[in-house]
Amino acid sequence: MAESQNFARDYNLPELLVAAAARELRDGDVVFVGVGVPLLGALVAKLTHAPNLIMAMESGSVGPMPYRIVLGIGDNACVENAICTTSLWRLFADQQRGYFDVGMVGGAQVDKYGNLNSTAIFGSGDYYHPASRLPGSGGANDIASSAHRTVITIPLEKRRFLERVDYITSPGYLDGYNSRKKAGLPGGGPVAIITNKCIFRFDPETKEAYLDSVHPGVSVEEVRANVSWDLKVAPEVKVTPPPTEEQLRIIRIIDRAGIYTNNGLKNLTFESYIQLLEGSLEELQQLF
Repeated sequence: MAESQNFARDYNLPELLVAAAARELRDGDVVFVGVGVPLLGALVAKLTHAPNLIMAMESGSVGPMPYRIVLGIGDNACVENAICTTSLWRLFADQQRGYFDVGMVGGAQVDKYGNLNSTAIFGSGDYYHPASRLPGSGGANDIASSAHRTVITIPLEKRRFLERVDYITSPGYLDGYNSRKKAGLPGGGPVAIITNKCIFRFDPETKEAYLDSVHPGVSVEEVRANVSWDLKVAPEVKVTPPPTEEQLRIIRIIDRAGIYTNNGLKNLTFESYIQLLEGSLEELQQLF
């Protein structure tokens, strides 16, 4: 499906983030996605500029094209029209073999080399006596270690963007330069950090994150104020493009109740969910 290059005007921040995630994906990519913005981004990419993109989900689904909004990795919608369904074990084994082009990951903290922490916030303590214990890795370490490239999504806050994370749950470029390669990690490492205010990319030599683009209405100074290190900035900082009209149309068909793009989950009831499924079926069948 061809993508219009006319930019939309009536969009919100989550819809901008979905479009930004979609632009990180290429035609033919095999993408390990979770629910929410990453999944919406992958679906938008597939329905616009990347028709041969293949999504894989943690439950073992490969290549789904769901006719319903996916609410969890065990949702039945994860397997709709899938190329195949296998096990979580097989999916991660294939990833470790290098079969996945892109992984989308997040965490509670990220540092200037793209290392992620989703294990513990130390505060004045340590690993054994942390201020806060977090959910842990799940599959994030495997994804960050093995995918050819990773895209990080995390809100921009000074307490999250640290010079060094308290604990490396999911490796980025470790200490920078060639330290990732020296550690024997097979994947290529992070290529972008998508936040609610800007997008960071990584210097090809030092592997340090730098500011590449700010979202409309956000200043470089505002970004600097929310980063805990001496942030490098691109010589010409871009403005993140808004969604195109075609991207926005597809986002609003896929997430017609605004579950992920307009805080719609908190008002979802069983009855409204059934109505949502019935209403979206025909529209999504036409899209696919």
